[in-house]
Amino acid sequence: MKKAIGIIVVLLLAGAVLAQAGDGKTAPGTANVPAASAAAVGDSYVIGNDDLLAINVWKEDEISRTLPVRPDGKITLPLVGDVQAAGLTPLELRHSLETKLAAYLDHPTVTVIVQEVRSKKFNIVGQVQHPGAYELTPPMTVLDAIAAAGGFSDWAKVKNIYVLRTHQDGRVERLPFNYKDVIKGKQLSQNVQLDPKDTIVVP
Repeated sequence: MKKAIGIIVVLLLAGAVLAQAGDGKTAPGTANVPAASAAAVGDSYVIGNDDLLAINVWKEDEISRTLPVRPDGKITLPLVGDVQAAGLTPLELRHSLETKLAAYLDHPTVTVIVQEVRSKKFNIVGQVQHPGAYELTPPMTVLDAIAAAGGFSDWAKVKNIYVLRTHQDGRVERLPFNYKDVIKGKQLSQNVQLDPKDTIVVP
């Protein structure tokens, strides 16, 4: 009996040690960025405006920082100034920064992590249960967006829905969406796949 109790105590102590080891504290010498953020996007992810980036330059705390991508698609870092970020993958941005920093530092090592994806979102406003901004996970259509927002409120004019889409040249396009026709199998072309920053209006 005493032997069994001793084994249980050892197991409990081992569990406590493992819990402390996994308490989420950052190990000395590592970047102060949550590990989960690194896995939030794949290697092929293309950085967009408003995305929040964690830039870590090894042994250069004064240069390392977390900052959003500006509306012009650029970020600003000490020494190198403005750097294009939007349109690049994290790996491409890393190589760009290392190349620019090499003029000032010996063999700079840079880590780029997309800490928050803010550019891939859409808005839905008006007569839905939960209007607001939602994460866009392509392929996502207008019907998918309506479902994500909890469906319509009682006063929704479901035949007069439209999507506002802003193009890179600033032109705003209005795309009609007749819910009743679409769910009957008519006008299926109106159930367009959403682009980042589309706004669905449900009057």
